[in-house]
Amino acid sequence: MTDTIAPEATPEGAEAGQAGIRILAQFVRDFSFENPLAPDALRAGAAQPAIDMGVEMNARGRADGLFEVDLKLSARAEREGQAVFHVEVVYGGLFHIAGIAEEDLEPVLLIECPRFLFPYARRLISDVTAEGGFPPFLIDPIDFAGVYAARKAQAEGQQVGNA
Repeated sequence: MTDTIAPEATPEGAEAGQAGIRILAQFVRDFSFENPLAPDALRAGAAQPAIDMGVEMNARGRADGLFEVDLKLSARAEREGQAVFHVEVVYGGLFHIAGIAEEDLEPVLLIECPRFLFPYARRLISDVTAEGGFPPFLIDPIDFAGVYAARKAQAEGQQVGNA
């Protein structure tokens, strides 16, 4: 009798040992919507509010070899110095990542994984702003590679400044 070792489970259509990203779960970690001036802010003819957007990506490894990635999107709309609405969502995913070199892991976690999560977080913000009485707030696609590069350059600049 010959002992055989079963290969690790691979995504459908992928070969063993091939690089890949599998989304095992996705979820809302935190969600908030504030509409402090309702219903007065909903009057027709009011000036367009100024909207300030925020994007954050975070990732952490787990003891079981999986990775949790959070995408935080926030939008604050103001008109004449008053908050019209404020929405914030932290949308998370649990990922299995295989065949990625250690030096490539950070960009995969902070660029590719948020790309998978973005459409779902975007839809939540669109839906809740519409339910708040506003036109749906549709966030433009985000260049996660550009955000990652800018944050990396900023962090390196701070390290040089602190040296």
